[in-house]
Amino acid sequence: MWFVRFISSSIGKKIVMATTGLLLVLFLFTHAAGNATIFMSSEVFQDYANELHSHPLIVLVFSFSLLLIFLAHIVAGLYLFFENREESKSRYVVTTRVVENSFASRTMPYTGLFILLFLLVHIMGFTFSPEDVLISVTVKELLGNFFYSFFYIAAFIALFIHLSHGFWSMLQTFGVNHPRYNVFISRLTILIPLFFLLIFGGVALYFMTGLGANY
Repeated sequence: MWFVRFISSSIGKKIVMATTGLLLVLFLFTHAAGNATIFMSSEVFQDYANELHSHPLIVLVFSFSLLLIFLAHIVAGLYLFFENREESKSRYVVTTRVVENSFASRTMPYTGLFILLFLLVHIMGFTFSPEDVLISVTVKELLGNFFYSFFYIAAFIALFIHLSHGFWSMLQTFGVNHPRYNVFISRLTILIPLFFLLIFGGVALYFMTGLGANY
């Protein structure tokens, strides 16, 4: 089939990587908007969570789709990582560096694996929390733990590093590259990851520092 041949090619894997990456960024925006209600009050956040889970079928379909997107992103990323390693071994070493050879680019698989580890811990902590305990209470209890909050912040620092190259790479794959807009694009590759770090990391700091004691 043409589709199998396409996703088996290098450009096909890059398209899969970029598309799933874009979908995950869009998910992060919606998740950040929901988490931002924590700064309002526990009642507002609990109302948001209750409204979200009042549509179990939608949540189930969305969660399953998100899982497939994550898996496709991970598999395509690992294939590209090992392909690039093989190609780099067969070429002459050059000293000229481009954006792709930045720290963020070289550490993409490692930051990605750390983010995956965080997601597993996050799911275990929140998704499988006791049903008789309000999610707003679970948030305060977990993020009130210094070590959990520290791990939470470290994960979003890893996401910041990961996205600072991943977002740029995604735009290049989609052909968003023009001298007139490259300065703006380079700023976006920092501003968008920074936005997520401030929102999600800010939630952790809110409880870690005791500011959320009356939440």
